[in-house]
Amino acid sequence: MEQPDSSIPDIRNKVQLHGVLWKRASGRPSAKWARRFFIIKDSFLLYYAESEKRNFEANRYFNIHPKGVIPLGGCVVEPKEDQGMPFTMVLNHEEFNGDIVLAADSESEQIQWLEMLEESGKVTWKNAQLGEAMIESLEAQGLQLAKEKQEYLDKLMVETEELSLQREQKAELERLNQVLEKEKQRFEEVLVELRAEQEQIKRKSILKYFDAAVMLQYVFRDLDGTARSLKGVESEKEELNHLTVRLQRSLEELSKEKQRTLDMLQKKEVGRINSKDQASAPDPKHPKPQEQLQGNLRNIEEHMSCLLCEKKQAEERLRQNEQRAHVLQEEREFYSSQAQALQQSLSQLTADKQQAEAELKAEMESRAELERRLQMAEEALKNLEQGLNCLERSRERDERMIGDVSHLRKFFEECICAAEIEAKLPAIMKNSVYLHKAAARRIKSCRIQRHASRQQWRKHSQSFAGPHGETSSLEDLKEATQHPTSDSCFRQQSKGYKSLSQQNTVQSDD
Repeated sequence: MEQPDSSIPDIRNKVQLHGVLWKRASGRPSAKWARRFFIIKDSFLLYYAESEKRNFEANRYFNIHPKGVIPLGGCVVEPKEDQGMPFTMVLNHEEFNGDIVLAADSESEQIQWLEMLEESGKVTWKNAQLGEAMIESLEAQGLQLAKEKQEYLDKLMVETEELSLQREQKAELERLNQVLEKEKQRFEEVLVELRAEQEQIKRKSILKYFDAAVMLQYVFRDLDGTARSLKGVESEKEELNHLTVRLQRSLEELSKEKQRTLDMLQKKEVGRINSKDQASAPDPKHPKPQEQLQGNLRNIEEHMSCLLCEKKQAEERLRQNEQRAHVLQEEREFYSSQAQALQQSLSQLTADKQQAEAELKAEMESRAELERRLQMAEEALKNLEQGLNCLERSRERDERMIGDVSHLRKFFEECICAAEIEAKLPAIMKNSVYLHKAAARRIKSCRIQRHASRQQWRKHSQSFAGPHGETSSLEDLKEATQHPTSDSCFRQQSKGYKSLSQQNTVQSDD
């Protein structure tokens, strides 16, 4: 038994199996066994005489006129042991008239023929129709599967591209995460520097505030001293005015007395010329009344000249006091302006202090907000990485990833705005430093002006302070005006005037 060579090009000569088997006539169990040449072609079992084997092997074709043809479609093949033939095979079918009994020479041949007969028995018209339908269905399924395969391939390509894009995005996100970490560290360093600088500015503001308060106290003290000096100058001015009035009255009285004395002298001279009686010899012990009146007149004129000099001195002192009052008024106005400037500086420093505290508070709030945004950005990055690493896709996850991407975009836009502000930060810090330097220069200039005004005040005070003799003469002048009878010259003149008036009254009585 041999299988045909598969290298033969004529497919019609191909058979499934051929060989020599024992066959017993069907329907007669006592019939003899005969050797026959069997060929399985598709679903038919053809058998010939044993001599046909040589022709088949020599010519490589089979005879189309066999001794018998057995259709194998739907046959049941069973192995069986028979007496004298241990390797028997039985073929039965409901349409056969009896069983067909075959026998092989060995167990391996029996197994081979049984398998091939069972396989060939499956080829029936119904199975052929079913096979055609199954083939068509399988072809349709194959086309559908091919379409689905192409769709899956396209989808796989799209997913591959998306995955590569997501990998690139993941790499970009990792890079951005590193950049964010660096930005976070840099922001923390900048915040520490700003906090230190804010504390330093706050301490400087507090020191400037206390310096301005101390300077303001000094200015208030100087203003109080200036006010007291002005009050003293005003009181001295009033005293000098009263003294001038008293001197003017004394001068008027002396002028009247002088006029009265001159009138009396003129009357005496006229009486002496017109007198008919000659006077007796003059008494050397008693001087003439005319000479006495002339002496009194000279004393009055001398006293009037002294009073005029003292009046001029008082007017000069009054003018100097007015100048001093004017200087003190200017100094008071200067100190008032300085006090107002210091008050404004103090209010400005207070506002700067409040602004610094508000900026520090805002800086702390912005730092907390920045940390919160950084945490949200890190959470968004983690969620995005998890979404990229996850193979399963869902609509909710895609929407969450889109939200994370939009949040990261907003965060990076804010980082760009912060970077622009940071690029302009040196100019802002420079302007703020210049502002504080200008405030310090202003306070320093106020101190210098205050010191210069104090030196000028001392200089004016020394220039207005008179010598001791002048002060004593002024005091004597005040005392003389208050008590004119205590002056020796005035007492002598008063005595002469009294004696002259007594003589005049005696002569008038005579």
